[in-house]
Amino acid sequence: MDTLIIVLQVMLSLSILVILHEGGHFMTAKWFKARVEKFYLFFNPWFSLFKFKKGETEYGIGWLPLGGYVKISGMIDESFDKEQLQGEVQPWEFRSKPAWQRLIIMLGGIIVNVILGITIFIFIFWLNGSSYVTNESIKDGIYVDSLGYQIGLRDGDKIMKVGEADFIKFDKGELVRALVIDGASTITVERSGKEQVLQVETSSVQELSKYKNRKSEIFGPRLPFVINEVAKNTPAEEAGMQAGDRVIGMDSIQTLFTHEVLKTLDLAKNKRVDFTVLRADTDTIKLAATIGEDGILGVTREFEKFIQLETEKYSFLEAVPLGFKESYTFLADQLKAFGKMFTGELKAKDSLGSIISIGKMFGTEWDWLRFWNLTAMLSILLAFLNLLPIPGLDGGHVVFVIWEMITGKKASDKVVEYATLVGFILLVGLMIFAFGLDILRLFE
Repeated sequence: MDTLIIVLQVMLSLSILVILHEGGHFMTAKWFKARVEKFYLFFNPWFSLFKFKKGETEYGIGWLPLGGYVKISGMIDESFDKEQLQGEVQPWEFRSKPAWQRLIIMLGGIIVNVILGITIFIFIFWLNGSSYVTNESIKDGIYVDSLGYQIGLRDGDKIMKVGEADFIKFDKGELVRALVIDGASTITVERSGKEQVLQVETSSVQELSKYKNRKSEIFGPRLPFVINEVAKNTPAEEAGMQAGDRVIGMDSIQTLFTHEVLKTLDLAKNKRVDFTVLRADTDTIKLAATIGEDGILGVTREFEKFIQLETEKYSFLEAVPLGFKESYTFLADQLKAFGKMFTGELKAKDSLGSIISIGKMFGTEWDWLRFWNLTAMLSILLAFLNLLPIPGLDGGHVVFVIWEMITGKKASDKVVEYATLVGFILLVGLMIFAFGLDILRLFE
């Protein structure tokens, strides 16, 4: 069921992106009276899952979910249909249109993807606002895992700044982005009541950027383990725990914070544990229970009183510039990441991924807010990738058209054909490489 939910989310998102992207090419081609022979969601080598013809256009669904295409008469594309170029140029063909019209047709899909991404972000801000845990509310500082320890953080630290920017949102993503993408090299913390500036080594930043560490916790909030509710027939009920109790010790181990309690429970499976709890903030009580093989105590914990969730709501007019800003920030981060890949600061094997990586981003639970947020980001990313000056992508065609507009000389069909073939081979090779990386990651 988990896999099915992931697949359905990916398929729906890709379908929206592909249909609208190819729709951008379709509409602009129709606008300039160029004939569109085919409009396909997904690729259809050898056969189609579904197709029908309306007017001059065949509409269909392919079986290979790696994109889609529109086939415009008189255009050299990934179909490599040479026969259509042998005859006289016809007025409905792409090659007969002025350069500026061909440029708009090639940019049509990219423009639609940019508009879609911005629009989704606008509606997310308008309908949901933005919510985040304030760093100021984390009174007892952080706990760290091995990766957090490696970059210099310690249990009890209070993060104040990353680089020169104040650490306002308690979010590991903000820290990783600042170090890996923005190039920050310091973290300012409050440690034992004193401000301290930590220098983050380049090797630690590279470790943060590795694919295998994407799910690393790095750090989390140190929160008291205060019981909110005790479930029936559980070790907690057996011990006599009550709502409001705070676990402060297990056997001889002091467990003042939630992460310590959970770690100790995991080590206490199928064992009797002597608990020390603080009741009504005044009474220290000794209790005992046997923990099952699942390591679960059987309580829900109190969170809200220890963290502050900041929620900002926006009117539609306020959401519009925020949607543009979010799109720009995401695109700028992608450009920085690509730049670091070319300079070797980021390794391609840690940054590339196939449809498998995309599926993992959506998760095993259908969360509409996450779905639309990821779809917006993928739409902006799709626009950026298609604008790259690689033959076989929209950007490759754009380069040839701009060259023609500047020089007044049109690239020959042979040049465009061979360039498109080379670009197509490179793209297929890149997709195979990314897919191979994801397959190998499944066994790590």
